[in-house]
Amino acid sequence: MTDIDPINARILRELQADGRMSNLVLADKVGLSPSACLRRVQDLERRGVITGYRAQLDPAQTERAYMVYVAVGLAEHSKVAQEAFEAAMARFEDVTECHNIAGAFEYLLRVEVADLAAYKTFHTDKLGTVPHVRSITSYMVMGSPKDTRA
Repeated sequence: MTDIDPINARILRELQADGRMSNLVLADKVGLSPSACLRRVQDLERRGVITGYRAQLDPAQTERAYMVYVAVGLAEHSKVAQEAFEAAMARFEDVTECHNIAGAFEYLLRVEVADLAAYKTFHTDKLGTVPHVRSITSYMVMGSPKDTRA
């Protein structure tokens, strides 16, 4: 586990809020010289604490305004079934997150599509055809009052 001191924690919070800010602005926000700040950011990247930077997109402008969380139960609890399911999810562009979870279901998916009709197509023609899928429970997102993902 990587030790994160208070200054590095501030750097990480600032970069999560705005990953495009310049090093000069970041250094000012965390109270470091630009060179010391850059060294810390580069060290965080080198150690794998910072794994990348992403652009946040407006779902309405990218035809992904309809978000659904999908709980998926598998009929078979084997490594082969899990690997096959995960490989199928990796191929589906509509699946933006796939989590293997503990509880009543084996997987929780985040699916982003244009609208209900597009989700029905995904549900029927893609997810519904994957071997080992026993159950599909869909939770349509009506609003997202908090979302801190980058």
